[in-house]
Amino acid sequence: MMQAAAAASNVPVIWNLSLRGSSSKVHILNPKNQKCHALHCLRSEGHEDLENSQENIGLPSVTKEAKQKDIWNLFREAQQNILFLNKQRVAAVEELEKLKKEKYELLERINQLEEESQIVIKKDKSSLLWELLLHIDAMVINGLMNIEEASSMRKLIKEHEVNISEFPLDVLQQGDAKILAELRRFPHKIKRNGLHVIHICTEMAPLVSVGPLASYITGLASALQGKGYLVEVILPKYSTLDLDEIEGLREIEADAYSYFNGQLHANRIWNGVVSGIGVTLIQPLYYSSMFSRDKVYGYTDDFDRFAYFSRASLDYIAKSGKQPDVLHIHNWQTAIVGPLFWDVFVNQGLEGTRILLTCQDFDKGLAPPEKLELCGLDPAELHRLDRLQDNKNPHFVNILKGGVVYSNKVVIMSSSRSSIPGLEPTLAIHKDKLVLSPFGLENPMEKDLCCDLHVSAYTSIKNL
Repeated sequence: MMQAAAAASNVPVIWNLSLRGSSSKVHILNPKNQKCHALHCLRSEGHEDLENSQENIGLPSVTKEAKQKDIWNLFREAQQNILFLNKQRVAAVEELEKLKKEKYELLERINQLEEESQIVIKKDKSSLLWELLLHIDAMVINGLMNIEEASSMRKLIKEHEVNISEFPLDVLQQGDAKILAELRRFPHKIKRNGLHVIHICTEMAPLVSVGPLASYITGLASALQGKGYLVEVILPKYSTLDLDEIEGLREIEADAYSYFNGQLHANRIWNGVVSGIGVTLIQPLYYSSMFSRDKVYGYTDDFDRFAYFSRASLDYIAKSGKQPDVLHIHNWQTAIVGPLFWDVFVNQGLEGTRILLTCQDFDKGLAPPEKLELCGLDPAELHRLDRLQDNKNPHFVNILKGGVVYSNKVVIMSSSRSSIPGLEPTLAIHKDKLVLSPFGLENPMEKDLCCDLHVSAYTSIKNL
C-alpha cells in the first residue's frame, strides 16, 4: 500500500473545481485524459472557436497541396523578378563603367591637347622661327619650292623677323604645302640686324659632347641669337645622339646627294630645334658605318669620315639655296671646309659667304695628300708649303693649316696660347686674321665679352 501511495504521489494531479449549484465536486484526472477533458471543459464554457480550429487541423490533403503549389509559384515568380532585377543591375553597372571609361579617356585627351598647346605656347620665338626656316629647307629638297623663292623667303625672314604671335601655329602641323601657302601671304615685320651664321661642327651640347666644343657651340649660338643673329648648326647624325633633346625632329622625305670618292652618294637629312637653335643632321646611306660607332673620334679613318661630312654639309647648303653670311668651322675635323668652299662652292650662289675658323683643339689632322681627292680637292694644287703642306712633315697635308690659310678669320679659343704649335710660320704670314679669345662661355661674366668678340669677327669678315 505504501508503494502504491508513493507511486500515486508521483503522478501529477489536476484539480477540476466545478461550481454547479450549491455543491462542489473534486475530480482527480488522469494525464492521459487531460486533453479530452480540457476540450470538454472549454466547450462547456462556450469556446467554440477552438473547436472550429481543431476541425481545420483535419483539412483534406488536396487543399494543402493547392496552397503549397500557390506558395511555390509565388516563390518562383519572385525568384524570376530577382534575377531580372539583378541582370538590370549588372547592365547598369557595366554602362556606368563604360561612361566612366569614356569620361577618363576624354579627360586624358583634353589634358593631352592642353599639354600640346602649352608646348606650342612655351616655344620661344627662336624655336618657332627655326621651324619655319627648316621647313623651307625641306621644301627645296623635296622640289616644292625653287631655290630662288627659298632664298627670297629666307631673306625676308632674316631681315624682317616673322612676328610669331601672328603666325597660325596649327599650320605647322599640316605639312609643307600648307606652311608654304601661309608663308607666301604672311606679313614680315621688325628689322633684323644680325647676320646668318651656320656652324659646321662635330659636337653640340646636349646632343653629343666630348670636349669643350660642345658647350661652346650651344652657348655661342644662343648668345648670338639673343643679339639678333640667325644661327644654325649642321652635325653628323651619330648613332649615339640623344635625339630626345631635339624638338620637332623630322626626316626630309628626299635624299640629298653629295660627292665623295668619285661618286655621288645619298644622304638622309634630319632637322629640328635644340635650345632654340635650328639643327640639321646628315646621315650617310652608303657609308652608314662612318657615324654608327661607339665614339666620336679616335679611328684610323677619321680623315675620311669628317671629310665626307664637310663635303656633304656644303653640298646640302648649296642644294637648299642657303646663303649664309658666315660659315663657322671648328678644329681640324671641319677645317677642310675652307679649301672646299673657295675651290669648289664659292660660285654656287655663295659669293657673299665668308669663313671663320675656331681652334680649341690643336690636333692638326695630318693625312697623305692623295686623300684630298676623296672630297673633290686637287692634291697638286694644295700640297704646297703656302697652302696645306705640313711645315714639319712635308709628305703630309695639314688640315688645320688649310683651315687657317683658307679662312677669313681665325679665333684661337685659349687664354694660355697665342698660337698653334707647329703652325707658327703660317700664323705669322696670316697674323692679320688671328683673334685671341681669352674669354670662355662658362663664366657668365665673360660670356658677353666672348660673344662680342665673335660679333666683331663676323662683322669684320662680312665686309671683306
